[in-house]
This record gives sequence, C-alpha cells and structure tokens, in this order.
Amino acid sequence: MLNNLRHIYFLGVGGIGMSALARYFLLQGVKVSGYDKTSTQLTKVLESEGINIHYTDKGQKALEGVDMIVYTPAIPKELKEFQAFSNSDIPMLKRAEVLGEISKDYFTIAVAGTHGKTTITSMVAHFLSASGISVNAFIGGIANNYNSNLILSKDAKIMVVEADEFDRSFLHIHPDIAIISSMDADHLDIYGSEDYLKESFYSFIRNIKEGGSLILYKDLDAPKDFQQKLYRYGTESDYCLIPKGIKSGKQIFDVSFNSNNLGGFEISIPGRHNLLNATAAIAAAEQLNVDLNLLSKAIESYTGVKRRFELKINTSDTVLIDDYAHHPTEIKAAIAAAREMFSDKKLMGIFQPHLYTRTRDFAQEFANELSKLDVVVLLDIYPARELPIKGIDSQMLLDRVSAKEKYLVSKQALPEFVKQNSCAITLIMGAGDIDTIVEPIKEILLNNA
Repeated sequence: MLNNLRHIYFLGVGGIGMSALARYFLLQGVKVSGYDKTSTQLTKVLESEGINIHYTDKGQKALEGVDMIVYTPAIPKELKEFQAFSNSDIPMLKRAEVLGEISKDYFTIAVAGTHGKTTITSMVAHFLSASGISVNAFIGGIANNYNSNLILSKDAKIMVVEADEFDRSFLHIHPDIAIISSMDADHLDIYGSEDYLKESFYSFIRNIKEGGSLILYKDLDAPKDFQQKLYRYGTESDYCLIPKGIKSGKQIFDVSFNSNNLGGFEISIPGRHNLLNATAAIAAAEQLNVDLNLLSKAIESYTGVKRRFELKINTSDTVLIDDYAHHPTEIKAAIAAAREMFSDKKLMGIFQPHLYTRTRDFAQEFANELSKLDVVVLLDIYPARELPIKGIDSQMLLDRVSAKEKYLVSKQALPEFVKQNSCAITLIMGAGDIDTIVEPIKEILLNNA
C-alpha cells in the first residue's frame, strides 16, 4: 500500500507524530500536503521544507490528486475534509497504521508508557546513532541533538519508534524490543478505567515478536502468559540504576546488568526520572551489544528534547523552565527536578490544564502536586478535541490547591502578570498552546533581570 505513492495527504499534519511521518514521506520523494487547524512554529518549518499546508476546511476539494490519506485520531469527525475522505475510495489510514507498516521492514525498538516515552525514544535513538549504529527514528518531540522529530539513515536496519497508547495506536506496532516506562491511569475518556488501559498495554506486550524482549520498569507487571525475554530496569533490578550525585551540573550514575557494572555515565539533563529514562535506553543499547565506551560518550553528548524540562533561561538570578507536563505524575517529576536543581529559590509554576476529562479525573491529584509550588498560576483549560463539562474548570482546580499564593490568570494577561510577580524560578507546564507564550515570558524575565 505504501509503494508507488505520488501524493500523500495528512489530516492533522501539525501533530508531532504526524509531522515526523510527513517528513519521512517527503524525503522518500513523495508529494506531501495536509491540513491543520492553526499555523504553528512546527507547521511553518514543515512548509519551509516543502510540505503544502492549509488551515481552512476545504471539504471535498482537498481530495484532488491524493493517493492516500493519513489521519490522527484527534481530528474531529465532523470536519468536512474527514467526512469527504471517509466517503471516498482513497485509502485512509491512521498514523499508527502507517508507522506499523513502515516498521515491518526493520528490527524495531518501540517505546511505550504514559510518561517518559518521548525522552526514552530520543535517548535510544541518540545513544545508538552517536555510537555508530545507523537508525531511523520517529520521536514524539523535537530532539535537541537533531532539531527534528525524525532521524533517517539510508543504511539503517533498526527503527526506533515512540508507541503511543492514545486510541490504542501502539497495537499496530510489532517490536523486537519493547520498552515500557509506566502504565499510570490516563486517557480515561478513551479507556474508561485504569484496568482497561493496563490490558491494552498487555496487548502491546503480546505484540513483541518471537525471540524478542521486553524492558519493563521495575514496578510494572507483564501479562502472565508472556513468553519472551523480560528484563526490569530501575533501582535493584536487572538493569540497576546507581545514582552517584551531581558534578559540574551533570548527573553521575552507574548502571549494572545482573551485577556486572556497565560503566560510569554522565548526563547533562536534570531529574531523577531522567536517570531512569537513561537506564531504560542503556538497557536497549546493551541488548544490541553497543560498545560501552562509545555509549558513554553518546550519553554525555545527549541534550534532551524540546519542552521536556527545557531550560530557556539559566542565570544566577533568573531561571525559566518549559515542560510538557500535563499529568499529575509528570508535574510531580518536573517540580522535583526544579527543587533538586534550585532548592533555595522561590518557585512559581504556571500550568495550563489539558482536557476537561483529564482535569475532572485527576483534579485532586493535580491539586496535590501543584500545592508543592510556592506560587501557583493556572490558565484556563485547553480543550483540544473536547467540549466543556459543567462544573469542570480551572477555578474548580484552583480551589483545591493548598498553596497560599495561587492565581487564575488568562493567557492574554499572563505576560503582564509575570512582569509584576516574577520569581527566581518560573516553571511553565502544559500540553496545549501554552508553548506560544514561552518566548514572550522569556523576554519579560530577561528585561526584569
């Protein structure tokens, strides 16, 4: 189905996963075009690379000359283009289905988990690539080392993919090595309960090819009928993390495998959770017998992913951190990392809740974690694909927060608020459109300094 394509159309081309696929086909010489709701920095980059994107719903007109349609499940079904494509004879596939088809020709390493999968995917891709192993990689974020969410090598026999649990997309992937970092309750609007979410992860695990292996965080369970190789990672595990402290701004750590030390490592990104992420990636590299000296240098050269605890300002007086955190567990990790790095400074967190359902389902958990901040600033809920739910809003969430300094601020008023109420450390968190105000806040903080 993917052979002899001349023109492929992406419905929701600006999504981070969709854009990597669009870039992939463009580099294969296929004409690529698509629709997205709004113009963003990423869509502008895609346009500059040669992808034709429009931002108005063209309906039937968008069909002209198209051989195949790729769509994201997040696209509203009432969109006229979606309806036109659904009623046409043109092949129409979900993003995950296409990724599954591409990966069939490669030794595939798939990274799944409700948290950490983007960072681990980028780590695996970079650790292998920088160690001299050619890979193709589809990453759910912009890897700083490559300034892209796509890594391509004409000699690659290995593919590294981020396997997304949303809409059960990862069930289209059949990996040789699977990594799972977490199975926390999330996407309950899709799954209904944590048990159904976990069962979906179990189905993904059963997709591992015969002779393959599972690298699983130590606190998680595999299905009882799993027959392939199983390795756990974390402290006191098969792949055992041994933190050694911080030196010159870098985290120092060892990893041992079955009590055999794989060596001492250094990594320049903060947070205990990132040591666990690195341990998972090291486990995958060790499974492929990567030279440990080359691996050590690759880890040291890793520079992270945009919007994953990204330091936008880091001076003695002012710190600005931008993070994609949108689940209570992720907020907990981001705040912990900020406290670890800047323990003696006042911390203001600016959070844009993402989805009404997620805010409803985890309201108290969000409040508990946000209450660990010195100053809490909430924006209105970013609805994404959802309609409002009565009684679910940011004021409801703010009322549950126990921090003494807490505010509800509109996105438009936020720059002026920060100008008048700046703290030594500002931590921006959210998965909606909060990233669009990071640069204005950066300018304000630099001018205030």
